[in-house]
Amino acid sequence: MSATPASLPAHWKKFLFAGLAALAVVWFFAFQAATHGDHRGPLSVILGALFWVATLIGLLMLTMITRVFDAGWAPVIRRTWELALPALPIVLLLSVVPMAFIPKFRHLLWEWTNAEHLLPSGHAVGHDPILQAKSWFLNEGFFLARIAYYVVFFAVLVWALRRGSFAQDTDRTAGHTHRLHAISAAGIPLAAVSLTMLAFDCLMALSYHWFSTMYGVWFFALSIRLALAFTVIATYRLSNGGWLDGILNQAHRHVLGCLMLAFTVFWAYISFSQYFLIYTANIPEETFWYNIREFDPVTGAKNQWWGVSLYLIFGFFLLPFLSLLFYRTKIVAGRLLAVASIIFVGGLVDLWFNAVPRQINAAGTPEGFVVSPFLTSYLAVDVLAVLGFGALVVAVLLRAAGRHETIPVHDPRILESINYHE
Repeated sequence: MSATPASLPAHWKKFLFAGLAALAVVWFFAFQAATHGDHRGPLSVILGALFWVATLIGLLMLTMITRVFDAGWAPVIRRTWELALPALPIVLLLSVVPMAFIPKFRHLLWEWTNAEHLLPSGHAVGHDPILQAKSWFLNEGFFLARIAYYVVFFAVLVWALRRGSFAQDTDRTAGHTHRLHAISAAGIPLAAVSLTMLAFDCLMALSYHWFSTMYGVWFFALSIRLALAFTVIATYRLSNGGWLDGILNQAHRHVLGCLMLAFTVFWAYISFSQYFLIYTANIPEETFWYNIREFDPVTGAKNQWWGVSLYLIFGFFLLPFLSLLFYRTKIVAGRLLAVASIIFVGGLVDLWFNAVPRQINAAGTPEGFVVSPFLTSYLAVDVLAVLGFGALVVAVLLRAAGRHETIPVHDPRILESINYHE
């Protein structure tokens, strides 16, 4: 798409209509699947949304972290983050909220909300001692209250951060920087707790028997990786005919590359540590989660998810890690874009690995269940959901770019950011 920096925001309606059309198709499949008692259609909505929720939460955390540390390189890039952030509560409202509040979807996705659902053991969920022990947290009233809280909390935090930043564009008051520093200092721990609970509710609770105290940290690491990959992809486009043309330089790419390398290692450390601790403890309520992602319960052979786990090791960790070790990968725009694209795709695969495998009742099998496979026609619906919500995010970003300054010219560190060097 050829556009000048001034005309680029005018394309927001195209992305809006494309996103709504894609999501209409996704929701159609979700309703069709729900009618036949199949959870996989509604799960496509959750997967597509959580991909962008994770990305936007990562952008939110990066916005606050760079504020707290007064990062001199950040202002010219941070404004693009701020333009995209309003999409976070919007994506939640169009996905997680209806899935949680409409009983049919809720009972299909979160089996623990349906007391009559039969487990592979033959017992009803309502009589499950594990659920009874967790009922202080896993009960429908508290669950719905938490879902509503996530929307309100992130909407308010995004509003507060954007309000001060955009106000500085007009009144040129340095005091906004100090207030945003304070808001960010308070917002980081609150957002950390909120994103952890969101990961518990939207992902870990899909298999409510399982639990991991490291899950929130994994989701944070994934969110930052996706946010940095999005930043590299977006700034690559915006520095070629967009508002960052002639502003984004090699040093900006280098710092983004260094951060991508750091969080690639951090993600791998958290993912391996979670696996290693669960493997070592060997508690059945924990090990089953990895077992169904490795073995076919009927034949005992490796299943499709084993291949997915190998991709996460070699494609989502080792390939970006080894690439980013080289200095030129971090400064050459095309190379960094390629690594960012690999991470972006890998993030979706990681969400598939965490959300899709499920024990499905199957009478006559040795264990009483089969595992939902990876290769199904719903993969196309998942990708369409990612593209649909992604188009909405871009629409929000471009619409905001047409209403606000795309470069924070009165930020106290703007000259340092524009002239940033290694």
